[in-house]
Amino acid sequence: MDLDLRKLRYFAAVAEHEHFGRAAEELFIAQPVLSRQVRALEAELGFQLLVRTTRSVQLTPAGKQLYDDSAGVLAAATAAARRAREAASGLERLVVGFASALRVSAAVRAYAQVHPGVEIELVRLNWYEQAEALREGRVDVAYIRRPSDTRGLRIIPVGSEQKVVCMPATHALASRRRLTQADLAEETILDAKERRTKTVEEKLELVAAGRGLATLPRSVARYYSRPDVVHRTVVDGGALELCLGVAEDRHQNHVQDFLTIAEEVLHRRSNEGP
Repeated sequence: MDLDLRKLRYFAAVAEHEHFGRAAEELFIAQPVLSRQVRALEAELGFQLLVRTTRSVQLTPAGKQLYDDSAGVLAAATAAARRAREAASGLERLVVGFASALRVSAAVRAYAQVHPGVEIELVRLNWYEQAEALREGRVDVAYIRRPSDTRGLRIIPVGSEQKVVCMPATHALASRRRLTQADLAEETILDAKERRTKTVEEKLELVAAGRGLATLPRSVARYYSRPDVVHRTVVDGGALELCLGVAEDRHQNHVQDFLTIAEEVLHRRSNEGP
């Protein structure tokens, strides 16, 4: 069975708002039309996606799974349509993603000098979406810290950076310039297991509030520096690999040319240090 993307988009809006009226307003369609389309999707799939009440809707387990997957499906479809339009118009466009506090501008400038006719868009990627953004085609290539899941990706190492631990400026360990893992053994570390956070600002706010310490890439800690939080080197904390990432099926000439130029530029800048 083929999945109707329009119905999927409608369902995703309802799932996001947990309300048909608000979803209909966002989509600029009548609420009865939206309700019929979602019911039609359920009928096509053969199972219920939503539990409806007089005031709101709730996702069934199947609905939650489809909603979790819908963002990737819709993004991939949008990216495919974009690339098709560009091919039809003869336009070459490159979407370059970059992780927080990583500077890809030098590579973009070097590439633009050689390929002035290519339109370039820059997109900041959160740590939890960088691999999916490449696989789904939301970005063509990205300058990132190596993701844990590299399925379907080609990874090109271009450098590394050290991890640091962030703590309140009043913390007992703040007076020391360098720490070891043993120094942190009794501390609460705000990682994905302890407490999931989506932004660096949220994590550092928790650190400042005394809820725990956080490990971050050195460049991120410097970028988001604040007077009530300090960061210290963890000498045996390991390093993070900086890399260029691209989907294995992306072989367009302008993408490959960017990878060649960016690898040289970013590798050289990494060797030069901060």
